[in-house]
Amino acid sequence: MTSQPAERFELVTIRLPVVWTFLGLVAGLALGALLGQTAFIDRILVVSEPIGTLWLRALQMTIIPLVASLLVLGIAQMVGAARAGAAARRFVTLVFIILIASGLTTAVLMPLLLEVFPIPTSAVGFLSEVPEGEQQLPGLGDFVTSLVASNVIAAAADTAMLPLTIFFAVLAIAITRLPEGQRASLLGLFHALGNAMLIIIGWVLWVAPIGVFALALGVAARSGGGAFAALAHYILVVSAMGLVVLFGAYLVAFFVGRKSPLAFAQAMIPAQAVALSTQSSLASLPAMLDSSNRLGLRQSTSEFVLPLAVAVFRATSPAMNMAVAVYVAHLAGVTLNPMLLAAGIAVAFIISIGSVSLPGSISFVISVGPIALAMGVPIEPLALLVAVEMLPDIMRTLGNVTMNVAVASAVDRVGPAD
Repeated sequence: MTSQPAERFELVTIRLPVVWTFLGLVAGLALGALLGQTAFIDRILVVSEPIGTLWLRALQMTIIPLVASLLVLGIAQMVGAARAGAAARRFVTLVFIILIASGLTTAVLMPLLLEVFPIPTSAVGFLSEVPEGEQQLPGLGDFVTSLVASNVIAAAADTAMLPLTIFFAVLAIAITRLPEGQRASLLGLFHALGNAMLIIIGWVLWVAPIGVFALALGVAARSGGGAFAALAHYILVVSAMGLVVLFGAYLVAFFVGRKSPLAFAQAMIPAQAVALSTQSSLASLPAMLDSSNRLGLRQSTSEFVLPLAVAVFRATSPAMNMAVAVYVAHLAGVTLNPMLLAAGIAVAFIISIGSVSLPGSISFVISVGPIALAMGVPIEPLALLVAVEMLPDIMRTLGNVTMNVAVASAVDRVGPAD
């Protein structure tokens, strides 16, 4: 009999003006580059810069409450899944290993990639809003003691994301241990909070074309047409980390699932085609089930693992979200020592579990922002990078869909779903 996870949560669905946001970015960069050397640009920036700043702050104000609610719901759902049976426990174990490996891969490879293919000097314009000041690198003792906040409210005020993330993760586990009535009440509260935050962030992102246009105008006025090259470099480098995870899916299918690489590649073609066209793991679920059938997986396994994977597992998230944070760190000249990278990996791991299926623009904001804050990386450049997320998101979906089927093959090899 197929096991079912104990908890299921549905969040509000928001449709966002992704294409208009991208066009706002392009228009702002083009107009800023055109007028950047004229006296007229100063009059425009007097109006556009406050608009861009207001939009950026509106985006930032939703991060902590949205992360809190999604973390509690996502981890509660994961704990519920782990209690559902042996197959679920095998799935959760694989998810943990893959997510940690995903983050570690970027922590090692991304700095090397940026050494070989450095960020264009024209990208300096993205730093216009970054506060200046010498960064204080934490020592080992400071890092360890910072993991637990003595005052959660103060930590939220200081946007200390690592202790906040750990607190809400522990809170989520504690909630799952409460009596059913109390557990339902608290989860209902966080469910409602998450939906309310999604509605607010949906409003903010609906005016993203205006906010991104205003920010891009200032960036291009300072960096000229080179901003286009900088964005192209960013898209390629970040997508490369997703490509590594995609390759890792074939390794999981071969070494753990014992599937021929050629047979796995052929079986994945329909699901990957849907993933490329829809950029949605949920929309790709029927095609993933078909790919599992082509691979000869037990129906009980695929019908249990794949829907659960779509709900709680995004293999590319730690790798690509860490890649964005590391990219911005290099952009801002922030030195990333092993402890800061470890903090980023820890937050990326926990956030990836909590970031349930959301539109790409929203998941970008609530996933990368906390990682950057935990690593001491300025988050202001993210306001422009969100406008091009639609392009790296193709690699995110492709990698996630492929890894989902690879994990299903691995679970199926160990044994059928309970």
